[in-house]
Amino acid sequence: MTISDSDLEAQLQTDIPHAARIWNYWMGGVDNYPADRAAGDAVAGVYPEIRLMASQSRQFLARVVRFLAAERGVRQFLDIGTGLPTMQNTHQIAQDIAPETRIVYVDKDPLVLVHARALLGEAGSDGQVTYLQADYYEPEKILAAAAETLDLSQPVAVMFMGVMGYEPDIAVVRSLVDRVVSATAPGSYLVFWDSVDNPTAVAGAERLVESGGAAYHLRPVDDLASVFAGLDLVEPGLVRITEWHAEGEIEDTDAYGGVARKP
Repeated sequence: MTISDSDLEAQLQTDIPHAARIWNYWMGGVDNYPADRAAGDAVAGVYPEIRLMASQSRQFLARVVRFLAAERGVRQFLDIGTGLPTMQNTHQIAQDIAPETRIVYVDKDPLVLVHARALLGEAGSDGQVTYLQADYYEPEKILAAAAETLDLSQPVAVMFMGVMGYEPDIAVVRSLVDRVVSATAPGSYLVFWDSVDNPTAVAGAERLVESGGAAYHLRPVDDLASVFAGLDLVEPGLVRITEWHAEGEIEDTDAYGGVARKP
């Protein structure tokens, strides 16, 4: 059954801070509400680096997608927890290199689906770019729906970009990621980044909860590294996202990411 935009908009809780909209605010976007901006300002008040992290995460995504599409020949992307469409979206970067590339976006936020429909309509997609409203706790549902657009017998780049901190247990995170990657063909890739724990970042996470936002769990770098177990990390390995195939001057940020190939 197709869900209408009006039905989706009825699901929105604009008085409650929401992760995708807060992130949109930190990135300088306009698809957010007063509750989101208040929560975003509260976090930035104790952890101002969050705005840099938001902007640099998009640059990391752009470099990764260009690398995989241009240098590794990847023609399929599964972007889970994509958030609100902004600039330099996965399909725009990949299809600029190879127009035949297929992309599936996944997010559970109804507002993301409303905006994604508008974006894909403007793009004139012929079925090569699709959006699924689903939760990353439903990997089998995601895979079944994604298989309508992607050929899972061929390599796929699976992306979890700064979204897995909403799950407190790293073992659960590893399981969710593995269940998706295990269903892909050899030669597929995992792209993963997330925030690490330090005193100021932890203070920001605490302020987020105090402001009504969902708790986000920061982790040691070793925990993030464990997500890539059994895969072959691409150089330079798991590093600050600003250092991964850096272009120009490097800025520090409390986020680490990497790209790994499935043998």
